[in-house]
Amino acid sequence: MQKHILEIIYLIASVTFIGGLKFLGHPSTARRGNLLAAFGMTFAIFGTIFLYQTEQGSHLKNLPFIFLALGIGTLLGFIAAKKVQMTAMPEMVSLFNGMGGACAMLISIIEFQHIHEKSPLIILAGLIIGSISFSGSIVAWGKLSGKIKDLNLKFQQYISILLLLVIVYFAYDVSCLDAASMATSFYTLLALSLLYGVLFVFPIGGADMPVVISLLNSFTGVAAACGGFLYDNKVMLVGGILVGSAGTLLTIVMCNAMNRSLLNVLIGNFGGNAAASNSGNSGIQGNIKELTASDAAILMKYAKKVVIVPGYGLAVAQAQHVVHELEMLLESEGIEVKYAIHPVAGRMPGHMNVLLAESNVSYDKLVEMEEINPEFTTTDVVLVVGANDVVNPAAKTDPSSPIYGMPILDVESAQHVIVNKRSMKAGYAGIENELFYHPKTSMLFGDAKKALTQLVSEIKALG
Repeated sequence: MQKHILEIIYLIASVTFIGGLKFLGHPSTARRGNLLAAFGMTFAIFGTIFLYQTEQGSHLKNLPFIFLALGIGTLLGFIAAKKVQMTAMPEMVSLFNGMGGACAMLISIIEFQHIHEKSPLIILAGLIIGSISFSGSIVAWGKLSGKIKDLNLKFQQYISILLLLVIVYFAYDVSCLDAASMATSFYTLLALSLLYGVLFVFPIGGADMPVVISLLNSFTGVAAACGGFLYDNKVMLVGGILVGSAGTLLTIVMCNAMNRSLLNVLIGNFGGNAAASNSGNSGIQGNIKELTASDAAILMKYAKKVVIVPGYGLAVAQAQHVVHELEMLLESEGIEVKYAIHPVAGRMPGHMNVLLAESNVSYDKLVEMEEINPEFTTTDVVLVVGANDVVNPAAKTDPSSPIYGMPILDVESAQHVIVNKRSMKAGYAGIENELFYHPKTSMLFGDAKKALTQLVSEIKALG
């Protein structure tokens, strides 16, 4: 009887995962989707604790330790989520994703002693994929937080391919050995998989990190699905499949947004050291025009339509509330205001959407790249706040540029372009931006929060 009740609980939890994922598809329902999926997971966890029975009819043991672990994990997760700044959200996503990979890895290690009683393929797949996801996510966390720098070994790609082949060999070797002699090969496979995860992420360029985060997320989902197969647990299986497939689809979408294949992302080093070596002004013609906040206020005060392009600099300065104040001020003057959202703006998928939602910007004003690009020709002023590579015309004009072919926001089509940056330093891809030298472009230098606050004051002063 208890087994049937538990299966129903797993079914309900699986439905909440699917519904939660559906709600996550739109900013207005994303919070509800997150809460729904969290409820389903909690329901499944406590159902397992109190209703699970082995084939011999015994229940779970060590319940005090289980509840202690749940309590510690919940407390740490709650504190971390409350304290994290929006600029550090990508690092937290990487870190949490790594913990998921570590759990899948530990499941395979624990079940190693039963490798011939259960499916060796599933145990080894969970070990390899979970280990790669864990170590790769930790390196991604370190790179995003600035604690780990790009590292390019000589013949890096060949070393990685060779290591992957060795991993496949050891996996085959472990599955063929008897239980008494396979331990050495098993733990060697674990070490090689962890090493591969490190080497896999180390050379990835900075601008490609959002794609890698999505890919590692899909790895964690697949590893969790392996655990579901291993324990014949439907809710683990469904959850793993959903995470794995969603991560894979998101990876594909982001690759398409940059007009690059996944293979090119993994070996192309976009935004890494190679790109950075070309970060100087490589023959770009034109002059930089600087304007004051007062000049910018006059341009915007008498515009009919303004488009704001948010970027990572907006998040760094925590200027989302000021930009929303600017938006409301302009609208009170009868000016139409929209936000242009590029799929890879920021450091992770949806970064700008979440950032602006934090300041209560209406979801209807967030316009995706494909929809906003045709509108730039009818836009009086574009205000670029902290964005760089996603507005660089070199993606369309310079075949030698590492971002050539990447779809960008066509801001240069507007009547006037105001770019707010702290300095002329190159963007995340490590290359010069042609937009800064465009005749229509004027630079408003300074911290985004201070510059926008001054801009708001100047517009108010115009009456």
